[in-house]
This record gives sequence, C-alpha cells and structure tokens, in this order.
Amino acid sequence: MTSPSMTNARRSFPTARAILALILREMGTQYGTSPGGYLWAVLEPVLALVLMSAMFAMFFDRPPLGTNFALFYASGYLPFMMYAGISGKIGTAIRYSKPLLAYPGVTFVDAMLARFLLNALTELVVFVLLIQGIILAFGLHENLDHPRILLAMAMAFSLAAGVGTLNCYLCSSFPVWERIWSILNRPLFMMSGVFFLFDGVPASFRDLLWFNPLVHVIDEMRAGIYATHDARFTSPLYVFAVAIVTLFLGMLLLRRHHRSILNEGA
Repeated sequence: MTSPSMTNARRSFPTARAILALILREMGTQYGTSPGGYLWAVLEPVLALVLMSAMFAMFFDRPPLGTNFALFYASGYLPFMMYAGISGKIGTAIRYSKPLLAYPGVTFVDAMLARFLLNALTELVVFVLLIQGIILAFGLHENLDHPRILLAMAMAFSLAAGVGTLNCYLCSSFPVWERIWSILNRPLFMMSGVFFLFDGVPASFRDLLWFNPLVHVIDEMRAGIYATHDARFTSPLYVFAVAIVTLFLGMLLLRRHHRSILNEGA
C-alpha cells in the first residue's frame, strides 16, 4: 500500500521538473542565448533612471527625500517595475505556454509558477545591482533597513502574483481585457508615488490614493532605504489582503475554466 507521503513525492518530482523546463524555455526566449539579453534587463532600468534623474535635476535642487535623485527614483521605479513586470508575465502565462499545456505532466499552475520564479529572481538581482551601484557610484552613506526592504519586496511580489493570476484568467478568456488593462495601468505609474512622497500629498487626495496598494509598496521600500522616512501611512496588511483576494479569485476562475480556455481554438 502506497502512503500519502510517497504519492505526494511522486507528484512533486514531475511538477518540479516541468517548472524547471518551463523556466529554461522562458530564459531562452525572453533573454536569448547570449549575455546581451540579460544585460538589457539591467540597462533598461539604468537608462530610465538616468533620464528621470537628469530631467528632474533641471527643475529641482534636490529630490523629495535624501540628496540623490538617482537613489530616490530608483526606490520608487524598481519596486513598481517588480510589480508590473511580474504581473504582466503571469497574466500571459497560459497563452504563452498553451502548446505545452496539452501534455498531461504540465499544468497552468506550472506555467505561472515558472514565470513568477524566473522574473522575481531577475527583478531581485536587478534591484540589488542598481541600488548598491548607485550607493557606491555616488559615495552615499544610507543605512539600509534590510528587513523593511525585504518586506517591501514581499509586498510587491505577492501583489504581482495575485493581480497576475486574476489577469491570467481575464486575458485568456477575454483577449480585449489585455488592451483595457494596459490603458487602465498607464496612469498607475504616475499615481503610485514613484515621483513623490505619499505623506506630501494633500490630505483630500491622499485619502483616495491610499487605496492604491502600490503606494504602500513604494513607501515601505523608501522606509527601508532612507532611515529618516518612517512611512507612517503604510499598511502591509492591506497590500497582502489585496494580493490574497485577487490570487484566490484568479485561481478559482482558472480551475473552473482552464479546460475550456485550453480547448479554445484547438
């Protein structure tokens, strides 16, 4: 008689193998086989930060927090891109891996997990390289609060997983949703605190802005990078609640409808 633990072990090995195969496939298509593909993952945010820093330095003497424009905008831009990049990849996971999902050993959960793990690791490496690079290049002496930085990353990753999973169902079932979401997402970059401090916003607008979970992610990240920033309005619980609700809804809808999504157009 086979014990439940042996059965779970047998199931977990093919799952891990399928996820690894999907990660390797994703690495080959997303970054290519040459080092230049991975280099662009770092160069793209570097160029964006250089542009933002130069532009705002022409109009302002100093950033809203600290003394270095590059570090201030990196503390907002990088966590935003963690969310946007990972959620976008998860949102198109089924469509991207649809041919492979015909195999019995590969599930839609494997496809989403593979994209999450690869892109989360990539974003983590890019964050460390850029933040440490800026600190070293400009000779800054910031006392980094690593637990708060890790908390902000966990908030960004969980929110990306939840929103991405829900969007995975919506984009797979209603292709027009991808365009609608893209349009809705454009003002989010301007309204998430990348360019400003949340506690510097007028109180009437701040009450509405508080419901944007990315504001909490970015403000928590800045509290981890700048010792003088207390982020008193930040609520990690709210961000994790939004992440859990969207993840639950997305998984529920995908489990109910994934067969019809995969058979569509077959």
